[in-house]
Amino acid sequence: MSESVSESVSESVTGRTRLVKGPGLLLVWLYGVMSVGAVSRSVYQIATEYDRAPLAYTLSAVAAVVYAFITYTLVRGGETARRAALVCCAAELVGVLVVGTWTVIEPSAFPDATVWSAFGKGYLFIPVLLPVTGVVWLRKAGRRG
Repeated sequence: MSESVSESVSESVTGRTRLVKGPGLLLVWLYGVMSVGAVSRSVYQIATEYDRAPLAYTLSAVAAVVYAFITYTLVRGGETARRAALVCCAAELVGVLVVGTWTVIEPSAFPDATVWSAFGKGYLFIPVLLPVTGVVWLRKAGRRG
């Protein structure tokens, strides 16, 4: 009981609804891991072999920025951050579906894989599952708040 009271006081003092609780904590963790992985991959590939597959490596960098921004907004909390994360998750889902479909239909356009290639196959399909989960969680968090 005391924990929920202190949580309510903490939320009212900061003026922000916490998004990092329950499934939101898992989302932050997964987005954080994906951020590190995508940033590391894209920085290395752009620095060492950009001429080989510029589109693929640029798309991996875009994915890294999206993951990092969503991680930040989830940690930040609040209604504005929730809405921004929701828009980014939806945009991420569109990106994964477009790039995933493109890499399956026209693999020659991608001499090397991106984070979103084949719907995130190289990342255990987490890139396609994560934005769906994020949209569901963020919509639910908006109704609660």
